[in-house]
Amino acid sequence: MTIDSFNYIIVGAGTAGCVLANRLSADPKTSVLLLEAGGKDNYHWIHIPVGYLYTLGNPRTDWCFKTEVEAGLNGRAIDYARGKVLGGCSSINGMIYMRGQSRDYDQWRQMGNVGWSWDDVLPYFRKTEDHYAGADDMHGAGGEWRVEEQRLSWEILAAFREAAAEVGIPNTDDFNRGDNEGCGYFQVNQRRGRRWSAATAFLKPAMQRPNLKVLTHAQANRIIIEDGRATGLEFRHEGKPTTANARGAVILSGGSVTSPQLLELSGIGQGALLQQHGIAVQHELPGVGENLQDHLQVRLVYKVANTRTLNLRANSLLGKAAMGIEYALFRTGPLTMSPSQLGAFAKSDPSKETANIQYHIQPLSTDKLGEDLHPFEAFTASVCNLRPESRGSIHISSSDPMQQPSIRPNYLSTEADRAVAADAIRLTRKICAADALAPYSPEEFRPGASVGDSDEDLARAAGDLATTIFHPVSTCRMGDDNLAVVDDRLKVHGVAGLRVVDASIMPTITSGNTNSPVVMIAEKAAEMIIQDDR
Repeated sequence: MTIDSFNYIIVGAGTAGCVLANRLSADPKTSVLLLEAGGKDNYHWIHIPVGYLYTLGNPRTDWCFKTEVEAGLNGRAIDYARGKVLGGCSSINGMIYMRGQSRDYDQWRQMGNVGWSWDDVLPYFRKTEDHYAGADDMHGAGGEWRVEEQRLSWEILAAFREAAAEVGIPNTDDFNRGDNEGCGYFQVNQRRGRRWSAATAFLKPAMQRPNLKVLTHAQANRIIIEDGRATGLEFRHEGKPTTANARGAVILSGGSVTSPQLLELSGIGQGALLQQHGIAVQHELPGVGENLQDHLQVRLVYKVANTRTLNLRANSLLGKAAMGIEYALFRTGPLTMSPSQLGAFAKSDPSKETANIQYHIQPLSTDKLGEDLHPFEAFTASVCNLRPESRGSIHISSSDPMQQPSIRPNYLSTEADRAVAADAIRLTRKICAADALAPYSPEEFRPGASVGDSDEDLARAAGDLATTIFHPVSTCRMGDDNLAVVDDRLKVHGVAGLRVVDASIMPTITSGNTNSPVVMIAEKAAEMIIQDDR
């Protein structure tokens, strides 16, 4: 069945797809089809901030991917959550508003990507933003992307912030002014204690436009390519084979896992790999699925005394009831929590040009995200290498679109990454030994005081403890070399009428949480698409 012909077909209603659908359909003469393989965002736990505990690992809202077994993780495979719902990862993520550092984008420009320096992209961050403190030279007001302060506080987090200052990590009130070094409280994409996803912010206001058609449970199978041009898409809508035609462009916004997968299923990628799976080569493009970068977090846990954390409160029926009542009445308290409340950016050693590690500090602890909290008071200090040298890949494992691709991040595969992991654990131990935390008698529970201070011991401990912080990028890298997939207008090299707009186009990973950079990428991309198609 062919449903219609559209100016634009957008594959994926995640963060980028929602922004694009809003902007491209703003012109009533432009028809847009937005496809989402997952369902609607009508699950109540999506909108209650602490509900990430019930959306991650839930097949209703998460694709529940897993990596291959990783040598750097000491033979472990780990969960690799990706949003399976309108709003994509912005409907299940940690809601942290973070842009990265000016250095990140200046480096993109230095790599040859015109229009992607910090000064170039800052206006797009500001345009979309609705900052609680109003507009200034760095922040915007009146945009769709709401940014607010968090609505709770914890004594142990305030003490950690003081301890960080004692060891040379200064206090900061704003991580989003180009240099994010310091320790402070994260700002979040929430509105009055509710999650503010890309679907809520960008898609819902545009849903009533007659020129925008949104289909959920629409699984893309193959891009139709005729004479070197993308002309449409084959997909299954609620199980039925369906085709749509694109007069202007097919735009892939499936994210760093799904966009390279769909390119390969359509015959665009490494010829030998495609032939291995019986797929006819439409266009040889060896960089598809390569250059995977991700932030790997090492989760250190410290038992504490003489203070309250979430652990015992959440393990009590009375405590749970009190939290629910507080949220229902005031939209405050632990149910408004993002996974991390306090953050810190620091240098793992003084030779680093800018902050190269990021902390997510939480007034709780668990063996694994989503499992029961520990039966003792504790906090978690997760720390990740912001600029890993390790490079992995994501490639199809079958010609079946429903078969998970092979995800190989190659974590901790370089000596430099192992050294940063070791230094990060040392710095955490130094912070936790500072005077400001002494009244709470912090006791290292993970990895434990029995783990020595040598590089080898600490790197091995990192491999045992570490997991993704859910920031995969760069599998359809922007650039002009032979391993680049898109140019700096986000057009796929060698295939007309085809673009990629999502985190996969990042040449290098940004220094922080990656969701809001994707909002910026999509905002800028929409403007370029409109300009190019005039």
